[in-house]
Amino acid sequence: MSSAELLGWLWTDYLRSRMWLLGVAMIFMILEGSMVGALSYMMQPMFDEIFVNGNSGALGWVSAVFFLIFVVRGLSGVVQKTLLTQISLQTGAHIRTDMLNRLIRQDTSFHQTHPPGYLMQRVNADVGAINMVWRAIITGAGKDMVSLVVLLGVAINVDLVWTAIMMVGIPLVLLPIAVAQRYVRKKAASARDLGAVLSTRLDEIFHGIVPIKLNILEEYQVHRYTSQQKGFVRSETRAALGTASITGLIDIMAGLGFMGVLLYGGSEIIAGEKTVGQFMSFFTAIGLAFDPMRRLASVSGTWQTAAASMERVKELLDAPILLLSPKNPVAAPTGLPDIRVRDVKLSYGSAQILRGLSLTAEAGKTTALIGASGAGKSTVFNLLTRLVDPQAGTIEVGGVAVNRMALNDLRNLYSVVTQDALLFDDTLRENIVLGRTDVSAEELQGVLDAAHVSDFLPKLENGLDTLVGLRGSALSGGQRQRVVIARALLRNTPILLLDEATSALDAQSEKVVQAALDQLSEGRTTIVIAHRLSTIRNADKIVVMDRGQVVDEGTHEELLARGGLYADLYRLQFEDGLTVVDPDGVAALRPTAAENEAPPQNWLQKFVSRMLGNNS
Repeated sequence: MSSAELLGWLWTDYLRSRMWLLGVAMIFMILEGSMVGALSYMMQPMFDEIFVNGNSGALGWVSAVFFLIFVVRGLSGVVQKTLLTQISLQTGAHIRTDMLNRLIRQDTSFHQTHPPGYLMQRVNADVGAINMVWRAIITGAGKDMVSLVVLLGVAINVDLVWTAIMMVGIPLVLLPIAVAQRYVRKKAASARDLGAVLSTRLDEIFHGIVPIKLNILEEYQVHRYTSQQKGFVRSETRAALGTASITGLIDIMAGLGFMGVLLYGGSEIIAGEKTVGQFMSFFTAIGLAFDPMRRLASVSGTWQTAAASMERVKELLDAPILLLSPKNPVAAPTGLPDIRVRDVKLSYGSAQILRGLSLTAEAGKTTALIGASGAGKSTVFNLLTRLVDPQAGTIEVGGVAVNRMALNDLRNLYSVVTQDALLFDDTLRENIVLGRTDVSAEELQGVLDAAHVSDFLPKLENGLDTLVGLRGSALSGGQRQRVVIARALLRNTPILLLDEATSALDAQSEKVVQAALDQLSEGRTTIVIAHRLSTIRNADKIVVMDRGQVVDEGTHEELLARGGLYADLYRLQFEDGLTVVDPDGVAALRPTAAENEAPPQNWLQKFVSRMLGNNS
């Protein structure tokens, strides 16, 4: 995008609403900038009337004018800098809020292709770069532009020819400056991209600090980060070189102009055609003018850095939100709903995840989904909650298609408990109520008891006001799961989705958490994803999935009696030598005589063969 388009976007979306404040600041900016011109103008009476002519009567009023110039400049500078800094900070905060508001509503596929480190770099570093440069442009460039115009006016008033000689070098540096600006923008864009890569790398390192230590990967990770850091430093250095080159070209132009004026104007002063006061006024005006000119040239280079960041910020703000509520939503079902998935197909790029999936979860009953990794079990949850939409097929909750309900109404039907018990870096209480202010003490105590949070609450120093740490790091895995279950109980939704809710727990914690889950699932339509078959034996229906399709369904006993994929998986989990033992230690299913003669790995081979579609 061009600079004009970027500035137009910034003005239309973020600055127009602050126009009155910006106008007041501009008035004081003009006052401050014009005082530099007044200072150079007063050089002529100071030299000619006081120093050369010895007019003592002019001493008082010239001194008073100089004092007034500095007072006005000081006061106006304080006001305009304060106001413009406020505008700058408010603008940056507004952009960050808009970005978060936009990014948080994007679908899961967007976040899979835009890792957290990348988005954090965009929200923090890129908006910070925009904010920093914007503040420099407003507080510096505006004042410098006013100063430059006024000072050139003073110089022209002294002698137009001298001013023309002074500016003779400008045409010579315009093309090099334009080239340098394009170079700076290119390198700044590269630096911003590398900065996003570095943020992502740090995010991965600190989140994976335990496996890094256990696998002795400290040196490896530091080496990777250092290599990428070198590229970032190289791009930033080259961008700084381009910006500094612009300022250097201005200095060369200034030197050429001063040499010309001194040669031409000096002869006029020697001949008595010009006074010393006129030359000092001109010299002061031009000398002061080149200072803002250098800063303006520097800002033009820095602007290219901001422009690179602005392009990326605007790109994210303009990214379409694919999953939206329908324009005329249908009311969500009331009561206890059933769930029906009919001939659903879903692909991610060329990878086909679901291939005509159909299943039913009856109202008020527990339906379990089992199958190998990649069978599409978790994708079903994403479809039910509209984290993703299928390419074909229908999904109904209580007879209403999920894509016809408002997103908030749809998601208010679900409570979700996963193996990754996400807690926020806040108090235990806030992690359960999640901002609700209508929860009574009795209601809260009820969910604490039902979720077995009350069992470990007395051990916490500050009880419900205990900070749980980043991602709940101050709590054990079992405690985190019980907090999430308490949160789900408080939501009191008609549908419960459980995704491997106990898979990461030890036996003792699993027993407590499973009891809380049993309490939670009572009177709800429940769908369970589990790899541990012991946790779903009592489900009303077990749905067996393979390669995005339902290959079998029934109760635990029915599926075992029929054989097939479920029976094979059951054997793999519970066989003890050649005798298959169920979770309670009772022999439940024994291999046939022919199977006993097979090699010990026969069961694994048979299961893998079924996974590969080989029926031999």
